[in-house]
Amino acid sequence: QVQLVETGGGLVQPGDSLRLACTASGFTSSNYVVGWFRQAPGKEREFVAAIKWSAINMKYADSVKGRFTVARVLGKNAVILQMRSLKPEDTAVYYCAAVLSRDGNSPAASAEYAYWGQGTSVTVSS
Repeated sequence: QVQLVETGGGLVQPGDSLRLACTASGFTSSNYVVGWFRQAPGKEREFVAAIKWSAINMKYADSVKGRFTVARVLGKNAVILQMRSLKPEDTAVYYCAAVLSRDGNSPAASAEYAYWGQGTSVTVSS
């Protein structure tokens, strides 16, 4: 059974950096894709970034491109989301999700993902 646990959320100031981690268990192949999503109060859940478990082919939302980096922690069952130059509009609950990709693609639609963590809260405020 796939399980995902996010850690690393917190309160930071605009311009600060923060690293989130998603620890995964239960993956049975390297064809999983791990995605990061976020949901701000009163808004829909939106795609942030995704990476294949093989640590190639990263994908980013335009709103975070150049500021966020998604990476696999080789040797550990974890994916990190390194966030830099944080803005108040980055405030949200961040979720990691996983799906077994059968076509090699990294989906951006939350409905494509079968497994979800419980979320970790990120607040960017002065």
